[in-house]
Amino acid sequence: MLARIDASRSSLPPTARRIADYISNHAVDVVHMSVTELAERAAASEGSVVALCQQLGARGFQHLKIALARDLVQPVQFIQEDLTREDDVPTVVEKIFRANLQALQDTLNVVDTNQMSRAVTAIINADRVEVYGIGSAAPIAEDANYRLLRIGIESKVVLDSHVQAISASLTGPNVATITVSHSGSTHETIAATRLAKEAGATTICITNFGKSPIQAYCDIILQTMAKETGFRTEAMTSRIAQLAIVDALISCLALASYDKAIATINKTFDVLSIKRT
Repeated sequence: MLARIDASRSSLPPTARRIADYISNHAVDVVHMSVTELAERAAASEGSVVALCQQLGARGFQHLKIALARDLVQPVQFIQEDLTREDDVPTVVEKIFRANLQALQDTLNVVDTNQMSRAVTAIINADRVEVYGIGSAAPIAEDANYRLLRIGIESKVVLDSHVQAISASLTGPNVATITVSHSGSTHETIAATRLAKEAGATTICITNFGKSPIQAYCDIILQTMAKETGFRTEAMTSRIAQLAIVDALISCLALASYDKAIATINKTFDVLSIKRT
């Protein structure tokens, strides 16, 4: 990717050349950035960044970051950033646990309790909740939906991008949506969140700290702080941080509707007991 940028630089228009120069001069930093952050640093629009990515043969900014990372990092770092090929099993276990603990501590430091309180109020006041997630965020979205149902909140999870778009467009002021997206740059979940906001729903997002495109369509932002660079195919520490946010949100919701939550938990416990031997 760096070679492509160098080869095409002279033929690029001024704005694209400025973005390309920033990428070349700050390649290590760029793999950690969102498209919004790069656009701001290069004094350009997000659309100009995406257009340059496509000119360079990438499908979009995330694809460019993957290609750029391949130029910069050791292959083993696509598994977990702090690992080396020589690590034995005890070392791997310790590094993974320490990375997860760090993600939890960092997320605790950045979580905004005012935003959490607003999310609780929005969900309590809503007639129903819709939860959106794609890829590695999908299991987190499913868990959030399951936990909401267990405390008596009407909820549904939508994981298919086409159904997300349809469902989000059919929400309204009586609906709260929760979008899970570590990068905040996934086209499908951005589209669903935008459509829900345009329909009048209260939009809540669980996303990583920093600026990202999805935030333009979020009424309430619950931020994590996980050391994910966006070039790994499966997020690792981000999932731990997202689950902690979900746990905190569900606990606050259960306390805010205590009698209903306890009654529903007891009822669903009895229902689920028949599944156990």
